Amino acid sequence: MNRMVRPPPSRREVLVVGATLAGGSLLVGCSLPDMLSAGSKVEPGAFGAFIKIAPDGVVTVVSKHIEFGQGNHAGLAAIVAEELDADWTKVKVEQAPANAKLYGNALMGGTQGTGGSSAISDSWPKMRAAGAAARAMFVQAAASAWGVPAAEVVVKDGVLSHPSGKQAGFGELLEAAAKVTPPAQPVLKDAKTFTLIGSDRVRRKDSRAKSDGTARYTQDVRLPEMLTAMVAHPPKFGAKVKRFDATGAKKIPGVVAVHQIPSGVAVVAENTWAARLGRDALEVEWDDTKAETRGSDRILSEFHDYALGKRAAPDKAKWAPFVTRGEAGQASQISQAGGGTAALELAYDFPYLAHAAMEPMNCVATVGDGPTRLVFGSQAPTLDQINVAMVTPALPGSIEIETLFAGGSFGRRTTFGSDYVVECVQIAKKMKRRPVKLVWTREDDMRAGYFRPLVHHTVRVTVDAEGFPATWRHRIVTQSILKDAPPGAPVGGDVDMTAVEGVVDSPYLKATPVVDAQLLTPDVGVPVLWWRSVGATHTAYVMEHTIDQLARRAGRDPIDYRRALYRKAGANRHLAVLDLAAEKAGWTTPAPAGWTRGVAVHECFGSVVAQVAEVKLEGGVPKVGRVVTAIDCGVAIAPDQVAAQMEGGTCYGLSGALFGEITLTDGVVDQGNFDAYRVLRHSEAPTVETYILPSANPPSGVGEPGTPVIGPAVANALLAITGQPTLSQPFVKT
Repeated sequence: MNRMVRPPPSRREVLVVGATLAGGSLLVGCSLPDMLSAGSKVEPGAFGAFIKIAPDGVVTVVSKHIEFGQGNHAGLAAIVAEELDADWTKVKVEQAPANAKLYGNALMGGTQGTGGSSAISDSWPKMRAAGAAARAMFVQAAASAWGVPAAEVVVKDGVLSHPSGKQAGFGELLEAAAKVTPPAQPVLKDAKTFTLIGSDRVRRKDSRAKSDGTARYTQDVRLPEMLTAMVAHPPKFGAKVKRFDATGAKKIPGVVAVHQIPSGVAVVAENTWAARLGRDALEVEWDDTKAETRGSDRILSEFHDYALGKRAAPDKAKWAPFVTRGEAGQASQISQAGGGTAALELAYDFPYLAHAAMEPMNCVATVGDGPTRLVFGSQAPTLDQINVAMVTPALPGSIEIETLFAGGSFGRRTTFGSDYVVECVQIAKKMKRRPVKLVWTREDDMRAGYFRPLVHHTVRVTVDAEGFPATWRHRIVTQSILKDAPPGAPVGGDVDMTAVEGVVDSPYLKATPVVDAQLLTPDVGVPVLWWRSVGATHTAYVMEHTIDQLARRAGRDPIDYRRALYRKAGANRHLAVLDLAAEKAGWTTPAPAGWTRGVAVHECFGSVVAQVAEVKLEGGVPKVGRVVTAIDCGVAIAPDQVAAQMEGGTCYGLSGALFGEITLTDGVVDQGNFDAYRVLRHSEAPTVETYILPSANPPSGVGEPGTPVIGPAVANALLAITGQPTLSQPFVKT
């Protein structure tokens, strides 16, 4: 028997929740994009929804994806500019308004949103078609004006020309081109003729604004009569307000109002400082009847017991197989000794992690007569529209959202319930059309939850005569990120794929004859969410560190051992990036004196990344020096940005592996700021070299694939140094 559970829709597709949230009546005779955009007044221009061209020839690319540090605006603009043959120096980018019909993400089920490293891969065909169609319109306009065949018109850097000597810029032909009917199926360029895509000319368009302070973030928003709000949230997840006394808060100069809302008590004031002082002066008694009161140590202990069979699965939870391979009888016997070799048995622990984006959660909302208007860094405009529409109430498309830059997210700015956005709207509803800016402090943000889940893995592997896996038993215990998805959302069956991605599709399991892999997702009252690279944050570590230990037991070089398994599994892309990283790192030559190398390879979001890390111990603490990265991400539109994402993703992943840990004591989060939640410092950041494997395949993700690989690469270097596995994170306890 060879059975693998069919993966249900990914987290990208999970965001299709409009049908159930907006009400069945809206579905009658209405497509999902139409329903989600009901009430919207956004209309595309002459050149479609993605392109605007000014009389001076400046091309503005409209991005449906938020820019929160990852640099996707440059890549999106380059796709259009390449097909349009625009002058790259005259290309600008602006953020699209909220409208799922025009700006839906096909990889998120048609909703408008950014995530899953999907911005470029989702936009690749659409932006190419938009640029090519606009180019064809200008060519036809020029041909008609000059009385020449369209095939003889050449476009380069925003100028159209003909061998006769006639030429004109986009601006000169703008009026005529706008009247041309765009082709239904525009002819796209052959990739061999690209002059912009894949070149070092594709650099960020937002660098100057972010350097000189003109870039606009939520905290920069100033509106007439705007108020500022802060909210007192319960210390324990699930607690509610029992009673509160606002007497002290109302005595603070500048405090305008105090309101109870579902998530706590809001203090509204003329400025941020008054709102904070007013909140500090509140007296709130919390009802902990339904609150989570366990500490993280106890929760982890229970996870251990579940995995060992010492504790029965809790109500409404059951073990769900996600990979079963081999004869049923063999699979059932994996838990017993067998294979003629002592089994490798390992137990791994991963803590809760905060997203810790540099800009905490915030939002500006205006509610009252007329359309509800939001101004903030919206990662999932469609979700935000739906959730706000339920509060106001209104048609989803009538909720106007101006999306600004955001100072990071790593997954945090997209939740099923739009938590902080709805919180802001609930406050603004009470303020009679005066705009309200909701401000969360760092402590609010870090203690409010939506963490990377706590996770426990147990692995038991027996090997064949050559030292390769013969049987593989795998158990994962963690909370389900998808548990709180709205009713009717297409989250799949019993298996939360966000918890098992990286195991379910591992080439190591494909090369193993007998596999028994199961998942248990018990309920815990701590809110959890995708964290940069989602399930790969722990699955990559488990798979790669286990493989290094198996290679060590077999007396094999860890790279040669992987090569053999990749060949067995037919994992040619893994093999190619591994070979490239090994070559560039000089794997077969001695490491610099005092340093040891570790390797890891992982695939996520359509890209495969291999890393070789050079590591040494200083006072018992790992120091990472040089990291050589090889990536297969399909067509690399902006190589400089790919390298930047590998650098940023590596540092983010290394920060989590070395120091990241959120703990709870009696249900209360212990960490509130960076003094207690340690992150990687500039002086600790490694040098990251990035090498891109040439490819003609469509672009795949780069925002997240660099994050999960560095942890196991470092752990494998430590294994080579000490001979001991590193079975829990963080590596450094503070």
